[in-house]
Amino acid sequence: MADLKYYDVIIEPIITEKSMSTLGEKKYTFKVHPQATKSQIKEAVEKLFSGVKVAKVNTINKDGKQRRRTSGGKLVSGKSAKVKKAIVQLTEDSAEIEIFSGL
Repeated sequence: MADLKYYDVIIEPIITEKSMSTLGEKKYTFKVHPQATKSQIKEAVEKLFSGVKVAKVNTINKDGKQRRRTSGGKLVSGKSAKVKKAIVQLTEDSAEIEIFSGL
């Protein structure tokens, strides 16, 4: 397990139509470090965003997609990078996360 600091855990927010539809339920989706645990994700969200209390964290590991391209007339295959996503559920009395408020 990696020694991660809280500011290394969350990479970026995921802003898609599906993730935006869950904002009413106080669920926020983030791209996180592949070796981050649920407790590290919870701690990182509570430290990065003031007034936020996390109720639970769900994580999803997605393997990279198979990709093919041509290089110099030859077919080259490979994979895109693996991604780990976290869906963070906040408590009812928790403050909203500000980066999602204007969307």
